[in-house]
Amino acid sequence: MKLVLAIIQDQDAGRLSAAFVDENVRATKLSSTGGFLRAGNSTFIVGVEDDRVQKVLEIIKNNCQARDEYTTAPLISVDAVSTDATAGQPLEVRVGGATVFVLPVDAFHRF
Repeated sequence: MKLVLAIIQDQDAGRLSAAFVDENVRATKLSSTGGFLRAGNSTFIVGVEDDRVQKVLEIIKNNCQARDEYTTAPLISVDAVSTDATAGQPLEVRVGGATVFVLPVDAFHRF
């Protein structure tokens, strides 16, 4: 048995949740926050038999696409006098997709 932890962008959470239901995959969804952009994320926790891990990974891959978005760079100044010409300018970043961890499980109980 394995534990799959998938951290995805909130924009993909509804689609992934529906795909899990369609494929009879039980998952728990937790709200989380990303560190870099401080954007909303969702973390899915899935306990699954070893032979279904690849199927779960396929579902995640097919429903969580990376995309380009624009954000403003954080203002970081070493002193109050210096200013950066690019401060406040839109910055293109790649977001989305999924970060997935697959961990071994010693025991699994459902009460």
